[in-house]
Amino acid sequence: MNYDELIKTAIDMTKRSYVPYSHFHVGAALLDKSGKVWTGCNIENAAYGPSNCAERTAVFKAVSEGVREFEAIAVVGGPEGPDGQAQIQDFCPPCGVCRQVLSEFCNRDFKIVLANGKGEQKVFTLAELLPESFSL
Repeated sequence: MNYDELIKTAIDMTKRSYVPYSHFHVGAALLDKSGKVWTGCNIENAAYGPSNCAERTAVFKAVSEGVREFEAIAVVGGPEGPDGQAQIQDFCPPCGVCRQVLSEFCNRDFKIVLANGKGEQKVFTLAELLPESFSL
């Protein structure tokens, strides 16, 4: 499968990040089984605990609308540049909390697509990024 459009959407979402503390922008684009794309960006809070990652924002938006079946997610991120936008350099894999949230709603063969600033892509299954996970 070609994930270029999903990655482009995730890159576009980095522009909506609210990151006054870390200055690290992350965007996500979640593809559901019907072909609809749900988007998310990271949203920080001064108390840190209430902050939310881009991946979870996308998942929670979809789940809150009744969607429970997903194919793939693209995740990109990078530090803020002088122009205030993400400077995507390296791959930006989901944190442990996001991996656990994905495991709640996605199959073990769900695809996690990462892209860097050189145009390279890495595709992992959820099982590869979260082996021996626990769920219902």
